[in-house]
Amino acid sequence: MTLTTLQGKELSVPDTQGRPMLISFWATSCASCVEEIPHLIELYRELAPHGFEIIGVAMAYDPPDRVIALSHARQIPYPIALDIQGKAAQAFGGISLTPSSFLIAADGRVIEQQTGKLNIHRIRGLVLDTASRSQPLFPHQ
Repeated sequence: MTLTTLQGKELSVPDTQGRPMLISFWATSCASCVEEIPHLIELYRELAPHGFEIIGVAMAYDPPDRVIALSHARQIPYPIALDIQGKAAQAFGGISLTPSSFLIAADGRVIEQQTGKLNIHRIRGLVLDTASRSQPLFPHQ
């Protein structure tokens, strides 16, 4: 699966193996999605220096100009991708509800899936707990 960010950069999810990531499907019309953006920004700023990545995936029905405007207004530092054809949503099992998030370990395993408002404390705990195990989420620490 390849995603194109708002900056025109192509991200291939298989190319990101070796790094843990959170993929968050969202929409500008989703109040819960917009409410969790500051929490995702905080998580990103805390863990990105250790190799953690967040990719926000805007739903196919979301107008790109609204996604761009919200991304700039909220100063989102992590990549935002447009899923214009809905291929990413299909690749993750036909996502239709937002927000829907997937925590993926460095080895590519989905270790947590949440639909609805993200439990950011649980995600942080999973990331940090997994990092302390013998098969770390952050493989180069």
